[in-house]
Amino acid sequence: MFAAGSANRLTVKVGSSLLVAPAGDVRTAWLETLVADIAAAHAAGQQVILVSSGAIALGSRRLKLPKGGRANLEDAQAAAATGQIILAGLWAELLGRHGITAAQMLVTLGDFEDRRRFLNASATLDRLLSLGVVPILNENDSVATEEIRFGDNDRLAARAAQAARSDGLILLSDIDGLYTANPANDPAAELIPTVTDLSAIAHMASRASSSGMGSGGMYAKVEAARIAHAAGIPVAIVAGKPANPLTRFAETGHGTIFVPPDPLTARKAWLAGRMQVEGRVTVDAGAARALKAGKSLLAAGVIGIEGQFRRGDAVDVLDEAGKLIARGLVSYDAGDARGIAGKSRDALTEILGYAPRSAMIHRDQLVMLT
Repeated sequence: MFAAGSANRLTVKVGSSLLVAPAGDVRTAWLETLVADIAAAHAAGQQVILVSSGAIALGSRRLKLPKGGRANLEDAQAAAATGQIILAGLWAELLGRHGITAAQMLVTLGDFEDRRRFLNASATLDRLLSLGVVPILNENDSVATEEIRFGDNDRLAARAAQAARSDGLILLSDIDGLYTANPANDPAAELIPTVTDLSAIAHMASRASSSGMGSGGMYAKVEAARIAHAAGIPVAIVAGKPANPLTRFAETGHGTIFVPPDPLTARKAWLAGRMQVEGRVTVDAGAARALKAGKSLLAAGVIGIEGQFRRGDAVDVLDEAGKLIARGLVSYDAGDARGIAGKSRDALTEILGYAPRSAMIHRDQLVMLT
């Protein structure tokens, strides 16, 4: 079972509504208790990575922007650029009081979707942690657009935990876990303390943020668990509003813990955690069974192609019912893939005009998602 104190390398995500009060003021007294928790973990030899929201909220207050800086993309980017320096300074000052050096890493979706950049981020995190530094990560909202952004720091935190090879991920939230129903609307809703099957609870996750300040909601937290689970990382949703939230979780275990299955290889964990794909490949029932048995995807089993992908791009694999079953790096451009879909291997050379590759998606470049 996952416990905060048992993780040698821990990633902690802090949401906007925990850092910033509705009026726009920093919740300094609470933040000092969280930093005290981090300092205690640091002193005990635990390495901590922080993923911190709050830049847009802080920047919009400084710039006096309407709607919390989210009226339009330009306002959000300006607020992020202004607020990020405030946020970084705040963390650096509070951690510095405990003799801890903070480092800032601003990242975008592409830093984790591209394999080489993912490995670069991983190496940077590794070196900072080896130097006793606490890295503070946030999405670079000053340049990100809707098409190239995480959109919430829950999923960013899961990818960061993957990159850092964390032993655990804690999502500090304005709610203390996943419930059987929305506790704000249903007094009979019950906390779910442990989740071992994400597919069984996907329908319970709301996209809404109860504070109105963040962008994730419970849906993003369940998605974060899916991403982290590919690397075998347990995830906990924990109440962040009380003082000393990490110490409180370590002592009580109160929250929802998502228990991961056995981890995938590092490359397949990265592939499973991708958020951007360039197309979709639909397969027949026989191909779906073959994939579940560990086989490669052959052209003969493909019944549909969507998208304008290139060879080496990531694509989703769907079964006949439209259910996502796998993700992989495709061996053909979309045009050639459409030309050979459903065809036997003997016909491929004539159709393509060149010797065919061994598979539409090779098993070494494919990860099952169900």
